[in-house]
Amino acid sequence: MRRGRLAPLLAVSVTAMLAPTLATSTATAAPATTPSNVSSAAKGALDPYVKQKPQWKRCEADSPAEFECATIKVPLDYRVPGGKRIDLAISRIKSTAPKKRHGVLFSNPGGPGGQGLYMPLGMQETLPKAAQQKYDLIGFDPRGVGQSSPVSCDLEPEEENWLRPYKEATFDKDVTWAREVANKCKEKAGDTLPHITTRNTARDMDLLRAILGEKKISYVGYSYGTYLGAVYTQLFPGRADRFVLDSAVDPARAWRGMIQWWAEGAEPAFDRWTKWAAERSEKYGLGDTPKQVDRTFWDLVAQADEKPIELDGQLINGDDIRSGMRGAVFSPEYATEGFVELKKAAVGEPASAKKLAAFTGSHGTRTSGAANTSEAPSDNMTASFWAVVCGDNSGAWSRDPESYRQDAIKDKGRYPLYGDFASSIKPCAFWDKSVEPATKVNNRAGSLVVQNEWDSQTPLPSGQALHADLKGSKMLTVLGGEGHGVYPNGNACTDGTVAGYLLTGKLPAKDVTCKATADSNAEARKNQKRDVLPGSPFPEHAPDRF
Repeated sequence: MRRGRLAPLLAVSVTAMLAPTLATSTATAAPATTPSNVSSAAKGALDPYVKQKPQWKRCEADSPAEFECATIKVPLDYRVPGGKRIDLAISRIKSTAPKKRHGVLFSNPGGPGGQGLYMPLGMQETLPKAAQQKYDLIGFDPRGVGQSSPVSCDLEPEEENWLRPYKEATFDKDVTWAREVANKCKEKAGDTLPHITTRNTARDMDLLRAILGEKKISYVGYSYGTYLGAVYTQLFPGRADRFVLDSAVDPARAWRGMIQWWAEGAEPAFDRWTKWAAERSEKYGLGDTPKQVDRTFWDLVAQADEKPIELDGQLINGDDIRSGMRGAVFSPEYATEGFVELKKAAVGEPASAKKLAAFTGSHGTRTSGAANTSEAPSDNMTASFWAVVCGDNSGAWSRDPESYRQDAIKDKGRYPLYGDFASSIKPCAFWDKSVEPATKVNNRAGSLVVQNEWDSQTPLPSGQALHADLKGSKMLTVLGGEGHGVYPNGNACTDGTVAGYLLTGKLPAKDVTCKATADSNAEARKNQKRDVLPGSPFPEHAPDRF
């Protein structure tokens, strides 16, 4: 079973739920009539989808018997429901106590492009037994991902390396790379990619809800999954039951602004690190003051630019150090220990490979085939990532390559650790215009936003922004919390708040603040480094994904 591979109704009125023109938050739960803006032809085309009866069977020979999988059909384009259909791979683990059952609990691990089919296995391991009695645990690979009609751009591994530092000498080559990726995607899957969007995935979720015979869904989403959950609440506010949005995306910054937030969020984390290391100068020897630690870091960056550091046959330059440190500094101890070993390696001394992992990993490169099942093309996660990141909101991306050069130069000055990586040219500069406008999230559906204070992928202000957009939400903030993905982390305050909401449906009376413990942060660091999707309740903790 693929646990260790890298890499969740009765047909009242189908068209009222999945109308081709649905683009606002006016939908209500289980409407009994077809809205006036839906044609009878569209109604006829959509009705067969809801009437589907999934053929559940054991997912794999070596998977638990209660873990069942099936495949349903969904429209590629909900504006033309009678047109091309694609597969949606779905899974479930049924409630362990049907008499206590409340409903269904969907989940998403993050991405965009992360597979969710195996999420029920991870949820089964981490949810309290009472919650497993309350819900059927529902997983699914989002459209275009994994076993759900996977998309491909026929990209080579090097073409998937997309977080590229700005250099005047290589910028023209980076522009060519970005244009070629966009062109290859259009050539390979130009009829499909425009419809691999968050809005359509949310519609797929609601179609699945209807097929399962449920009036509402509950949901746990991580990272990108928080945006998917927020979009669902915007399109279908009356059908959102208990929504946990863990490590949250700011909808207003999807998606270029979210990538840029990796650089913005790293700067306060870097400052925190220099202070932490300076306070422990006797142990680590990086400097007696934050300013001295800062200088020690940048001196090594400059040295590695002149003469790259060799680590197990891999050459690490200054850009690699900046890239690795961007994620590492959100855990000061982890960053310090790794940097000390890097300094040793720079002068030819033996160094701990385990502690150097931050600098010898992908550095923003998704290795080809990671997180893909055998059914999916090797570049599936990257292809589906660009489909969503570019296609959700093409208006966020300039069409002028020169503007990316200027932004990269400016942001390298403002955010020296990572600003140029985040702001330089991306394939979205050459992507086709979005089929639909970007989703403005602004509703009163109930939800619980969960956020660590020190999160490398979705910094605290991002979670605060989603909380502000979701007027009916409450926010759980883990002060001192490190890592991307909070629940579960073994902290009684955080785990108890989330589990209590899932069990009772009652949000806290006011926002909750929990304090991280050494154990909960250690658990976060462990989760940050493990490669356990599918099957994990955490998102893929890659430096180039949400």
